[in-house]
Amino acid sequence: MPSAAAEVTDADIRFEPYKDESDMPGIVTLIEKDLSEPYSVFTYRYFINNWPDLCYLTVQGERCVGAIVCKLDMHRCRNTHRGYIAMLAVDKELRGRRIASKLVRLCLDRMKELGADECVLETEVTNKGALGLYRSLGFVKEKRLHKYYLNGNDAFRLKFLFKLPDGFSQGLGCLGAPAEVWPATDALPAATFDPPSRNTRSEEVPADEGNGESSREA
Repeated sequence: MPSAAAEVTDADIRFEPYKDESDMPGIVTLIEKDLSEPYSVFTYRYFINNWPDLCYLTVQGERCVGAIVCKLDMHRCRNTHRGYIAMLAVDKELRGRRIASKLVRLCLDRMKELGADECVLETEVTNKGALGLYRSLGFVKEKRLHKYYLNGNDAFRLKFLFKLPDGFSQGLGCLGAPAEVWPATDALPAATFDPPSRNTRSEEVPADEGNGESSREA
């Protein structure tokens, strides 16, 4: 993966980590320009207050012109440290200058320092710009999520691996071995099957669709 070092050399553009609450209005204003399904302020606070070191801004003068918001926690099903890119946005006037690429690499570098095993995100299947951006950074398609967004569009789950998972060499693929081996079906007592209610959101946070709408720069 290319270095996060300066592809954007403009003297008036700088990349900064999130500092404090004073950065929040600029992030919200920028991201909401691109979202067809706006976030609640509680969604921003969930990510940024819990993982402030996984939020970076691009600043031009005193104006926020780029932002990425991520998290890193334990993926319960497989006992892996999973990063997640929740929001990525760049001002329309500055797209095409690889600002989004550098923001993603800054977060991937920080996730690696924190011991991440993988990083995932979702983006709309029709968002060619975002798909091209993440493909160029080493992400691969993991699955297709049908009708994931409120507008009815499907999403691709994309994944970046910092290290190969346990079981990869045994042919278990990018998912690796499950954290828990379930007993065989015939060993379980008979029971009435009650199917779970359908949930089109795979993450545990509300309205998690920032990559589909805001990750638009290739």
